[in-house]
Amino acid sequence: MSAMQVELTEKGLERRLRVEVPAEQVEEEVRNRLQALARQVRIDGFRPGKVPLKVVERRYGPSVRREVRDALIQSTFTRALAEHRLRPAGGASFELEGELAPGAALRYTAVFEVYPEFEARLPEGAEVERPRVAVTDEDVERMIQKLRRQRAEWVPVDREAREGDRVIIDFRGSVDGQPFPGNEGKGHAVELGSGTAVQGFEQALLGARAGEGRSFDVDFPEDYRVPQLAGKRVRFDVQVKEVREARLPELDEAFLQSFGIQEGGLEALRREVRASMERELEQAIRERVKQAVMDALLAANPEVELPRSLVGREMEVLKRQLGAGPAPGTEEEAQQRWEERLEAQARRRVALGLIVAELVRRLALRADPAQVRARVEAIAASYEQPEEVIRWYYSDRGRLVEVETALLEDQVVEKALEVARISERPMSFDELMGAGRGGASR
Repeated sequence: MSAMQVELTEKGLERRLRVEVPAEQVEEEVRNRLQALARQVRIDGFRPGKVPLKVVERRYGPSVRREVRDALIQSTFTRALAEHRLRPAGGASFELEGELAPGAALRYTAVFEVYPEFEARLPEGAEVERPRVAVTDEDVERMIQKLRRQRAEWVPVDREAREGDRVIIDFRGSVDGQPFPGNEGKGHAVELGSGTAVQGFEQALLGARAGEGRSFDVDFPEDYRVPQLAGKRVRFDVQVKEVREARLPELDEAFLQSFGIQEGGLEALRREVRASMERELEQAIRERVKQAVMDALLAANPEVELPRSLVGREMEVLKRQLGAGPAPGTEEEAQQRWEERLEAQARRRVALGLIVAELVRRLALRADPAQVRARVEAIAASYEQPEEVIRWYYSDRGRLVEVETALLEDQVVEKALEVARISERPMSFDELMGAGRGGASR
């Protein structure tokens, strides 16, 4: 029997494998399947297991040939990949050359991309900024005030709205005189000075009174999450329904008990708040440093070629995560800007994934089972029933792989920090946490 023939064509990261499976091998596979089928099928006029092969072929031949075609494509494609030592990045598309007729060879071309081959470099000498922050007594007091504000009673007042007030409004927005999806709202609450609305919106409501109408323009940022509003000037017509001020709860026993403080009074609450803030601070510093390291890794490896299939797949993931995209009827320019921003994020993620994976391989990094267990236990500790969370992780290999991947990424960050230049930047707690939250959610 003649052997399978394979031709390989390369263009950038694209590979084309033209495969020809000889007719003898195809016919042998078809015959074997028909014979197995003949022993199982029931056809009127024939005893079970005694159906002639010709009868079986007449009835089931076309479907059997399709099954053989699909099975041979998968098995021969896997063999061809192994022979040429190819690592596909994403799936392959298969182009058949004609139908698989009796006595004919199977010919097809598999088109796919491969992972790029490159030598990933650590960011030697790159400057990585590490925030230097301490939780002060003033930070703790401000946080306690925030906790009081979270439990505030909002009381209507007959005066002009000022910072810290909550204003209840009806609004209608338009761009160039035209409405847009979600441009209207009734009974909408805006807390002045909170920074949760687009910059300029809260400021435009300062000094307003209940019953007053206001019209003003707000310039939306270029990277705003809703494409049809990004970079646009939006006109808002607002009717103020109420102005409310916050009445804060007293720092009494009931307030303390709502945070689980049974004894020790206000000092115990301060200790709890400080400990929580320090945990949050530690995590924020780690994330800030990691982000800086990732930026440095990209700068140190600018030549990495990215498979289009991986970028496309990452864009689909981002679309699902963001949950917002261009609405029907969005102008082409806004839609294009949104796609470009999305593609830039996807390319960054894919590039970092390839760089980190190559460094893990080159540096022979491993996720130790004890480290994996410790990380899972740390995650589970924040839940009411940690043992159930631990069992949940260990019941699915895929979940553990996510933990292992995170650990390996942390190891790459540590290796990068060993060769980078670390500079410290003094910051306040609010400055760091505010920078961490950024404007992405706005």
